[in-house]
Amino acid sequence: MARTWVLLRGLVREQKHWEDFPAKMQAALPNDTVVTLDLPGNGIFHDQPSPTCIGGMVIHAREQLKSQGHNGPYHLVALSLGAMTAVQWLSQAPNEVAFAALINSSSSRFSPFWQRLRPANYVRLIREAILVRDPVRKERAILEITSNLHDQAYLHQLADKWVEYARLQPVSLTNSLRQLLAAMRFHAPASLPGSVPAMIICGGGDRLVSPSCSRRMAEAWQLPLKVHPQAGHDLPLDAPQWLINTLIEGVT
Repeated sequence: MARTWVLLRGLVREQKHWEDFPAKMQAALPNDTVVTLDLPGNGIFHDQPSPTCIGGMVIHAREQLKSQGHNGPYHLVALSLGAMTAVQWLSQAPNEVAFAALINSSSSRFSPFWQRLRPANYVRLIREAILVRDPVRKERAILEITSNLHDQAYLHQLADKWVEYARLQPVSLTNSLRQLLAAMRFHAPASLPGSVPAMIICGGGDRLVSPSCSRRMAEAWQLPLKVHPQAGHDLPLDAPQWLINTLIEGVT
């Protein structure tokens, strides 16, 4: 039976930031459908206010899929803030979710704030990724923090591409802060519905969010944990084929 895979990105990112990962995934799963979404405040919805709670993001994602003619249950592949959205979705409407892969995420229930956002990045993230007026400097900073397995030349080239995304569909400072607030306030449930298969995936070299956050979630929810030993926070960018193989193994 054909499956519908829904890809959810993270904080202040849009569906174009997946780059060629959806195409690679679609090629690996030719009988399935791979869908990418934007959360409010990002991408095609950049002029909408971002919800300050994860539940509002779930409502928007569900309505977006319905308007596109997709029907659940869905296979969710969700990164960081997107994974928080997937957890909330799984908790409040488990009948709409057939499978969930939660990548490099965290929750205040299981991890302290200094592990959910590593202190070494505080100053740089605030100065260069949120407050900076230079878009090239901003995108380079984000990529240098979130990617481990690409050289600087590649990251700088990609940053130029991401600057164009930001020029066409800019995320406002207000929406950036609203999304950050939603992420920091997110308090995951003590347990997940046992009827829905799920797995935790993380980059062992994540320098933005401590991999211990994923380990604690996996332990608390008794879910399988898959770790790429070198990949960073943007695991789909660092190790796309490894991630696709892991997803396929998770549903077979």
